[in-house]
Amino acid sequence: MNTTDKQASVNKLIHDLKKERDEIKLQLHLGSMELKEEWQTLNDKLNALSHEYDPLKDAVEETAEDVWDSMKLVGSELWGGFKRIRQAL
Repeated sequence: MNTTDKQASVNKLIHDLKKERDEIKLQLHLGSMELKEEWQTLNDKLNALSHEYDPLKDAVEETAEDVWDSMKLVGSELWGGFKRIRQAL
């Protein structure tokens, strides 16, 4: 996967995570306090991921590989958290 493909994948990952976050937020008013706390933690992580990625979009190839691996790991954690909340709703 070349750098451009990786950048597009990370952009899509962040976009899809934000969409999932927003959909869950709409349903949370019916959820428990525990779910709301988990959602807030995940929301903070997603905001940090998005914020950290923005300046790295144009990173050199070697650094881009490390960034890509980190983004995939954090994205996977976020998807897992959102999935737990969605299943609990």
